[in-house]
Amino acid sequence: MELKDKVAAVTGGSRGIGRAICVELGKLGARVVVNYAGNEAAARETARLVVEAGGPEPVVMGFDVSDGAAVDAAFDAIKAQLGGCHILVNNAGISKDGLLLRFKDDDWNKTLQTNLYGAFACARAASKLMTKQRWGRIINISSVVGETGNAGQVAYAAAKAGMIGMTKTLAQELASRSITVNAVTPGFIETDMTAALSDDQKKVILDEVPLKSMGTVVDVAHAVAFLATDRARYVTGHVLSVNGGMYM
Repeated sequence: MELKDKVAAVTGGSRGIGRAICVELGKLGARVVVNYAGNEAAARETARLVVEAGGPEPVVMGFDVSDGAAVDAAFDAIKAQLGGCHILVNNAGISKDGLLLRFKDDDWNKTLQTNLYGAFACARAASKLMTKQRWGRIINISSVVGETGNAGQVAYAAAKAGMIGMTKTLAQELASRSITVNAVTPGFIETDMTAALSDDQKKVILDEVPLKSMGTVVDVAHAVAFLATDRARYVTGHVLSVNGGMYM
């Protein structure tokens, strides 16, 4: 079990991509901290699935990543309860969509505060523990739209692009402490969000995907698991696309 004795904090771990990442890291032996913002029942279901898959009993922890004080308190609690934090997956995010001319300041601020500041706050808190351990993995879940842009998603795309810039900067800052920082950019993935699209909408998107299929949350989780292990010891500052060729 490649991640035995490692503690992995996954933000937004209650469903979708975050849930799949929790299960995959748990299968590799990590003690997973399943973060959630509001749905404790869903987070506990993630924890059950981790155990069902053969992983150690996770810790379920509710805190809002957009609240810096709450983030600091959470990582203090992780250290006190589990001894440290070796892996951080910044997956929590929201999407407030709309065209620029009608986009509200409040929606912009909420999206950037959760998606970008939240990743920053968690990385700052986790890296304090990782530097003392002289080992760590920070993996930021960005998006293909952070690389390509997408009409109607100005705030979401800006936040996800910001995560890529932050990834490359932190990779440079933390490398001397054997902490790698990488990003994963999912493309068209089967989630609750994409399930709401019509067949016609899906067809338009799939026409832009060379592999002509949607990805799964497990595809993303496998990429994260690779970056979390020593198999990716010499990989840092990298953006790993999981998009079926949608953007190259």
